[in-house]
Amino acid sequence: MKILKIVYWISTVVICSFMLFIAAEYFFNHDKTINYFVSYGYPVYIIYPLGIAKIIGVVTILFFNQLRSLKEWAYAAFFFNFVLAFFAHFLISDGSHLGAFLAIILLLISYFTGKKVRP
Repeated sequence: MKILKIVYWISTVVICSFMLFIAAEYFFNHDKTINYFVSYGYPVYIIYPLGIAKIIGVVTILFFNQLRSLKEWAYAAFFFNFVLAFFAHFLISDGSHLGAFLAIILLLISYFTGKKVRP
């Protein structure tokens, strides 16, 4: 059981750190982010709401253990975000799709070990 807790916290902290880094990029490197979104064919007006949603998702996953359904929604949102990122990177062949694939794996590890660790 102790090893599951360690695996849970490592995967969760890595995923949440990754999401906070991406959200910070959205806010502090906005011009660079606009170029990425345009190259992927995404509308640029979703950059700030998506950054805010990522921060809310991180806070939900880390701090709201009693609100299980809200936590499930946060994990689902991150999962769909990573799947869409995987295909966006894969389809434009920029080589970054492996990072999104790794994020999906870490997210699934966090989710399933968290289900076993939490009472």
